[in-house]
Amino acid sequence: MPTMLNTFTTQIDVSSEPLASVQADWLAVGVWADEPYTGPAADLVARLRESGDLTAKHLELVPVLNPVGVAAKRLLFVGLGNRADAKRATLHEAASAAARHISGKKVGTVAFAVPDPAFTLAVGVGLVQGIQGPGIRKTTPTRFAPDRIVLLNANAADLPRVRAEARALWLARELVNAPPCDLYPESFAVAASDAGRATGFSVEVWDESRIAAERMGSLLAVAKGSTRPARLAILRYTGNPGGPVLGLVGKGVTFDSGGLSLKPTDGMVDMKCDMAGAAAVLAGTQAVAELKLPVNVLGVLALVENMPSGTAVMLGDVLTARNGKTIEVLNTDAEGRLILADALCFAAEQTDRLVDFATLTGACLIALGTETSGLMTNDDGWGDAILAAVGRAGERAWKLPMDASYDGLIKSKVADMRNTGGGRWGGAIAGGKFLQQFVGTAKWVHLDIAGPAFAEGETAALDAGGTGCMVRAIVEMAKGFGA
Repeated sequence: MPTMLNTFTTQIDVSSEPLASVQADWLAVGVWADEPYTGPAADLVARLRESGDLTAKHLELVPVLNPVGVAAKRLLFVGLGNRADAKRATLHEAASAAARHISGKKVGTVAFAVPDPAFTLAVGVGLVQGIQGPGIRKTTPTRFAPDRIVLLNANAADLPRVRAEARALWLARELVNAPPCDLYPESFAVAASDAGRATGFSVEVWDESRIAAERMGSLLAVAKGSTRPARLAILRYTGNPGGPVLGLVGKGVTFDSGGLSLKPTDGMVDMKCDMAGAAAVLAGTQAVAELKLPVNVLGVLALVENMPSGTAVMLGDVLTARNGKTIEVLNTDAEGRLILADALCFAAEQTDRLVDFATLTGACLIALGTETSGLMTNDDGWGDAILAAVGRAGERAWKLPMDASYDGLIKSKVADMRNTGGGRWGGAIAGGKFLQQFVGTAKWVHLDIAGPAFAEGETAALDAGGTGCMVRAIVEMAKGFGA
């Protein structure tokens, strides 16, 4: 794996030890807003509530640096909101907010009292979300992962999944946060190969010669302007020999300048994140393999760098994709769909169940905001199953229409289709309609993760940078697919 990636080393354990006797640098305890508190320092909580210093609203944090009556050095009360509103997403965020507060300084052990064993996964993975920051190149770190996390009163059976999803989330965020001078198609492929060797899935990497031989002219065209050659990484995990295959396809533009349709500086500054879809597929496959789930997974990572130069693809060029369809290029900044076209063609030849993940359009971000992915599908049943998996994972998506009335968005006068919608309206759907031309008869879902994949600023529960969007959802998809 590229040396700029920090390795996840925090040990995660469960314990049934009484909260008051736990030896830890921090003991985090959740407090419900609508229920009496009966845990450690209950008298203190009562006084804090009476004075208005603790309301237990969601994400509220109240530290006690010299607690009495507990063995831990410091106590942190974490607002959980109303129990009636509790779900995986809210507990994940609460644990992440607590971890962000704690991990500003180096500590050895952090303990968190899981408020209900059913929320073990939410709390465990949420804590790892909060101990990881984007400052991988700072000489003085601003976020310090503890040596050990202890989940108190947790469901021990969930511990393997907590560990696997935590490691996967960490990997995806490290990849997205990595600088483009270090993470480019070749080094991304190396990271994929290393992950496969470590957790038990195969990785086949195609270089530009093989990609050309496989008739992937649309993908290769995007890479023409860069000195970094394209790569296609094919991940295969077999947990159910002879069974159906879940196909996952990820957009991996390791840096997107826009090509000849050059982005302005403000639009380009965070474009190292344009490979978040490929990062999610790699990390999600890693988690599935680590858990040894009884499912077969095919992951396809389309890896390119989109740069302007004398050899770059030009506006007006007509490309030929793997399935023979021709594409008129009217905007080289609509490049993600061009590389996914060939990747989807290949994946559809291997399986009839597909999901692609891509930071595809700013239009989706305008439509749905920064926390919700857009979901488009050619099969409502398959789309509903994927939407349900996203929800179970504590992530968010919203289904957008894909009926035939939108077909004209990609109509071209000189080729089978054009790569942009040609106007301001329905841009996210135009991207989905384009991709649909390359999935054949497969049941397919497109997840446009442009909003939630990368946080421009920090919140109570999130650091700026890569979020690890859809990693947890992929595990849920695989579990549902293998059921």
